[in-house]
Amino acid sequence: MNIRKLCAICAICGFTTASAQTSDPVIMVINGQPVPRSEFEYSFNKNNAEGVIDKKNVEEYLDLFINYKLKVEAAKDAKLDTMTSFKQEFASYRDQQIRPVFITDADVEAEAQKIYKETQTRIDSMGGMIKPAHILLMLSQQATVEQQNAAKVRIDSIYNALKKGADFGDLARRLSQDKGSAAQGGELPWLTKGQTLKEFDEVAYSLAKGEMSAPILSPAGYHIILMKDRGNFFPYDSVHADILRFIDQRGLRESIIDNKLKEIAAEQHVTPAQILDAKAAEMSAEDMDLKYLIQEYHDGLLLYEISNSTVWDKAAKDEAGLANYFNKNKKKYKWEQPRFKGIAYHVKDVADVKAVKAAVKNLPFDQWAEKLRTTFNNDSVLRIRVEKGIFKQGDNALVDREIFKKDTTVKQLKDYPYDAVFGKKLKAPQSYQDVRNLVLTDYQEQLEKEWVAGLRKKYAVKVDETVLKTVNKHE
Repeated sequence: MNIRKLCAICAICGFTTASAQTSDPVIMVINGQPVPRSEFEYSFNKNNAEGVIDKKNVEEYLDLFINYKLKVEAAKDAKLDTMTSFKQEFASYRDQQIRPVFITDADVEAEAQKIYKETQTRIDSMGGMIKPAHILLMLSQQATVEQQNAAKVRIDSIYNALKKGADFGDLARRLSQDKGSAAQGGELPWLTKGQTLKEFDEVAYSLAKGEMSAPILSPAGYHIILMKDRGNFFPYDSVHADILRFIDQRGLRESIIDNKLKEIAAEQHVTPAQILDAKAAEMSAEDMDLKYLIQEYHDGLLLYEISNSTVWDKAAKDEAGLANYFNKNKKKYKWEQPRFKGIAYHVKDVADVKAVKAAVKNLPFDQWAEKLRTTFNNDSVLRIRVEKGIFKQGDNALVDREIFKKDTTVKQLKDYPYDAVFGKKLKAPQSYQDVRNLVLTDYQEQLEKEWVAGLRKKYAVKVDETVLKTVNKHE
């Protein structure tokens, strides 16, 4: 599930941590389904925690909670909880809470040991590890003969100096063109076979500790290699933390859990999914926090899906409904100041100033952008730069100057010297499209109210006022 969807679910559900109680009376019954007091408290306390601006008292919050439960009942009646996609998504989120109990520190340590042994065996069988130093004179593979000869003369000169006793680290710091290692006297980190260039690798692995190579040529240039040290793979303790990071980065914990679930399932002749189902039920019975967290996932997914199909997506696609709502509520959408509905544009050729206007003059506003793109910018040469929208004063300097007659400086666009605007100055919105987002929000709110009113009539709701008075006031 995507982040946007999860955020919506959390906002709808409003659940938080609850504590198990020895006495948990039924606070209400909705469509025959009893709701324990702890569940109501769970939601109420979250939505009235520290930092919440619009806090409610118990009586005020009651209606919000009932509406939430009614929508969940509607989703169940619509059989949304029987859909394969729902079951898979719910299981995925629930299992994030359950799966970690199937892995222990000992399991992770065993995996770390296994990775270490495999790595150690592979590296040591290939000659172990080396810690070389080198002096590099870089040489492009496109170097001329003269450049190649000059580099060869210089590397030979350095090599002769080293043979006569010059300090390798000093020359590396002063002359090596591998700046990273030069600062360390030419020293490279510990390496394994295959980590460097083939030509470098072959020579380096042939050197004994303390031995220096003659100049060699690789695709990078000329090297002189000094073998500072050799050895087997690092001790386990020195790479333990790195291996644990590797396990986390590669998602190997999940692989360990998968393998354990398969083993348990095989022993019990069931499926891994059935193992997780049973474990979830067991853990929920013991932990009220987990029980309500899992219920949050379950009901939240249902609520998202039915709210989307009944209100959010339905309203967004109901163009006739949006138009009708706007026409009945035009006074709500008046502007304090006029707007300009049109385009501000810049062209290369003065003739295109009129051509742009002619191209869109008789088209609906929502078709302007595509018409301009296909007419003027349909090949590699962009003839116009356009900003389209409904502008208020201050939104666009060119519109401010041409339409609102403000003394405004318009920044000249390079290669587009001719500026113009085209459209209409409006005192108020002419259609819902001019204020679509506002109309959509209000229309969704109306559909929501109508939906809830229908659910209130469809499903019986009975609240125990005596228990309601004990919310957060019991031992």
